[in-house]
Amino acid sequence: MRVYLEETIADAGSFEDPYTAEVWLVDMSLRLERYIKDPEERLDLLRTVHREANRVGLQPELVLAVIHTESTFNRFAVSSVGAQGLMQIMPFWRKELGRIDDNLIELETNIRYGTTILSYYLKREKGNLSRALARYNGSLGKTWYPERVMTRWEKYWLVN
Repeated sequence: MRVYLEETIADAGSFEDPYTAEVWLVDMSLRLERYIKDPEERLDLLRTVHREANRVGLQPELVLAVIHTESTFNRFAVSSVGAQGLMQIMPFWRKELGRIDDNLIELETNIRYGTTILSYYLKREKGNLSRALARYNGSLGKTWYPERVMTRWEKYWLVN
C-alpha cells in the first residue's frame, strides 16, 4: 500500500505539493475505505476525482459527495432511467459532447463527464450550487437532491 501511495503522490499533478497530496489522499482514502475495500482502487478514484475537479474548478470533496449520493461508489451502477457509473451519467451526454464511443462506466471517462456537466450547470446557474445540483440530477425546482448531496458533503467529505 505504501509503495502505491508513493506512486500515486508522485503522479498527482493536481496538488500544490507532495505533502498536500499525501495528507489529502490518506485522509480521503480512510473515509472511502468503507465503500471501496481495495486501496489501489481507492487511490485511483481519489487521484482522478482530484484532477478532474481541479480541471473545472470544483472542490474534489463536493465531487465525492455527488458520487456518494449518485452511486454509493459503485462504478458499475446503472439507474432505472439508464444513468451509468459513479456519477450516473446519462448516455445522451456522449452524443451531446460528440464522443459516441465513450464508455461511461470507465472511471476516468465517467468522472470527466460528471465534473464537466456539474461545472457547466454551476456556470449556467451563476454559482448557485443548489440549482446546479438539482439540474445535474434532473430535479430542478426541488431541493431534496441538493440537500442530500450537501449533507453528505458536510458529514463525510468536507475537510476541516
